[in-house]
Amino acid sequence: MNFTAQDIAEFLNGEVDGDDSVAVNNVSKIEEGKPGTLSFLANPKYEHYIYTTNSSIVLVNKDFKAEKEISATLIRVDDAYQSLAKLLEMYEQSKPQKIGVEEPSYVSKTATIGEKPYIGAFAYIGTNVKIGTNVKIYPHVYVGDNVVIGDNTILNSGVKIYDSCKIGSDCIFHSGVVIGGDGFGFAPSSANDYKKVPQVGNVIIEDYVEIGSNTCVDRATMGSTIIRKGVKLDNLIQVAHNVEIEENTVIASQTGLAGSTKIGKNCMIGGQVGFAGHLSVANEVKIAAQSGIGKNIKKEGAVVQGSPAFEFGPYQKSYVLFKNLPKMREQLMDLEKQVKKIQEEK
Repeated sequence: MNFTAQDIAEFLNGEVDGDDSVAVNNVSKIEEGKPGTLSFLANPKYEHYIYTTNSSIVLVNKDFKAEKEISATLIRVDDAYQSLAKLLEMYEQSKPQKIGVEEPSYVSKTATIGEKPYIGAFAYIGTNVKIGTNVKIYPHVYVGDNVVIGDNTILNSGVKIYDSCKIGSDCIFHSGVVIGGDGFGFAPSSANDYKKVPQVGNVIIEDYVEIGSNTCVDRATMGSTIIRKGVKLDNLIQVAHNVEIEENTVIASQTGLAGSTKIGKNCMIGGQVGFAGHLSVANEVKIAAQSGIGKNIKKEGAVVQGSPAFEFGPYQKSYVLFKNLPKMREQLMDLEKQVKKIQEEK
């Protein structure tokens, strides 16, 4: 399906700079642009590609100033990256939508399912499950007893939702996500072994949460592990029992949160960050990749890095010193030799 620059500009409330009749039917990266496709420029590092790209249309920010001639038609918008996301969302929604229950699959007679569902082959829907409207459950998904799933939520192939967990509306879980597995609870005994502590809580996930492939969210020992509205979790993240993640926090891949950690609102956490248990992190905190968090972060808006992590500015200064340690060692050894020589000459 073709869309003209004028059509796209009207949809995005943008301004056409060039031929408003040029049409596109696909998207491409700006460095690999092809005729008939749309690209975008948001990162200044890619600006040089806009002068050579073969894309027919390029989304740019309104304040973009060209230094050379550009062959592509530009659509100027407030935020090129956000506008691209809006276009791609429209494209996804235009695709044919699957509806109905495929066979073989198992749906308990006690389950309640809303309108326009899709339940793929080999899916399992347990006792007393409640599923909202327009929910999509792809093949090989397991939904345990007493689970609640809100409207418009998508469970991709291989997702497992253990019993009694509650999932909000407009969520997306990618393949391999496990919600509600047992928390890591074991009590050491006098016989030098470990007795399992039953995990009798659940997981509550609110609306607009997206969880990447093979991420695990453990059920609480008692009460609930809670992921609030708008949280985004990358692939391969471990969320332990009784963790709470507040609204609109984003966490990158391979991060691990130990039990009962509390993360505030609007935080940004890089990949491979490790959290000790029973910690609290204030709102709007930013944590650099591979940091180790061993104590509470009480300052709102703090930016930290390192293991153990501390404020970003002092960390960067410390890192400069750390890189120079071999050179400083050589200088120290030279000084020791000079002092020793002076002492011997006395």
